[in-house]
Amino acid sequence: MSPATPLPSLPSRPPWRLRARLLTPLAAGGTRYETDALVTVDAAGRLAAVASWPAGGMMEPVIDLRPLVLLPGMVDLHIHLPQVPAAGIGAGLDLLTWLERHIFERERRFRAPVAEQQVPEVLRAMAAAGTTSFLAYGAVWADSTDAAFRAAEAHGIRAAIGAVMMDRRSYDDETPPGERMDRALTDAETLIARWDGADDGRLRYAVTPRFAVSCTAELLRDSAALAARTGVLWQTHVSEDAGEMEAVRDLFPEARDYLDVYDRAGALGPRTILAHAIHCSEREVDRLVESGTRTAHCPVSNLFISSGVMPLVDRLEAGAITGLGSDVAGSPELSVFAQMRTGFYAANARRVALGDPRPAPDPLTFLRLGTYEGARALGQDALTGSIEPGREADLIAVDPRLTLPPGGEDTDDPLQLMGRLIFRERPGMVRAAWVRGRLLPSTEEAS
Repeated sequence: MSPATPLPSLPSRPPWRLRARLLTPLAAGGTRYETDALVTVDAAGRLAAVASWPAGGMMEPVIDLRPLVLLPGMVDLHIHLPQVPAAGIGAGLDLLTWLERHIFERERRFRAPVAEQQVPEVLRAMAAAGTTSFLAYGAVWADSTDAAFRAAEAHGIRAAIGAVMMDRRSYDDETPPGERMDRALTDAETLIARWDGADDGRLRYAVTPRFAVSCTAELLRDSAALAARTGVLWQTHVSEDAGEMEAVRDLFPEARDYLDVYDRAGALGPRTILAHAIHCSEREVDRLVESGTRTAHCPVSNLFISSGVMPLVDRLEAGAITGLGSDVAGSPELSVFAQMRTGFYAANARRVALGDPRPAPDPLTFLRLGTYEGARALGQDALTGSIEPGREADLIAVDPRLTLPPGGEDTDDPLQLMGRLIFRERPGMVRAAWVRGRLLPSTEEAS
């Protein structure tokens, strides 16, 4: 099968069996690679069996995708749905200037009619890039967040979404400032009741105060209490940018540091995902680990907006639960493979610049961060994030032939294979994506 050869007819709904190469992290640690594997998905969309191809072959019909490789679907822990059309705009600006100049007006216009047109396109592009699960910010409007959920429901992707909360420095020109907090909390309660746990847990709600710059202590506290009472996710940003951090110090002089603002609100814990966390102190990292709070590492965005370089090796050694996020439009790239690539370059640059003898994480470590650790951050590692029996069949089929350099040869070394997929990612490399064994609509126009 050459790269131009049409694929066999792909299964659109379970049950099904695929014959292919297999590369996956394992929940117990390490990686499994099979040059010739048989993956069986049952009628409920779960992985019934993951085995080497039997020596005697199979009597039942099997779809043969070799030499394609099956990987777990990518997990994007941080994306802003209203911002996607702004991807690639504003390179090098500091965060607060970039938000004011390019983002807030776009989010202000992100009402239901815009979301109904835009979000389905975004979801198809995410699937084409290999993303099968994501955690997203909407705008402050409940109607467009509802529309985003409807799009995710129809598409089939695994999604957690939240309407952004801002009760100060907000672009909300409809709600009187004194009523913004109550409206945000009321909207969140309504959306939680409607969407959290929909389709047997495929869709989830995330209470979403934007960041401490745009939220009062009262809103942070009450939003955290709402998330705790309803058992939903809670997400925000922390320590992304020097100007942002200075603003937080001015707004919350009683707090020991940026993380302490959220700690005082009662927001830290295993259902909380904090984006960026670039400039956290040793005390803050210890508190992240102690509380079980998750972080979303967004290396492309961190460099695009000139925010900094997170010390990834330090965080992993400290035991911080860390996955990857695209942070589009802070990043111009929807692909989690792109986050792996830039994450390696950034970690390697820190190593060289600081004379650190520790190596940057290798390609198989980045595969784990982009799949299993992302699912773990969302509390779904028993369901997704690896290709192991009993888990739901969130998979992608990737064509490694498209990554070969001129004169290059395919490899069955899993470290080298994953390195090619990361460092020589190509459009169309992801040939199919499934969630619960159902084929996701996609587009070749992935970022």
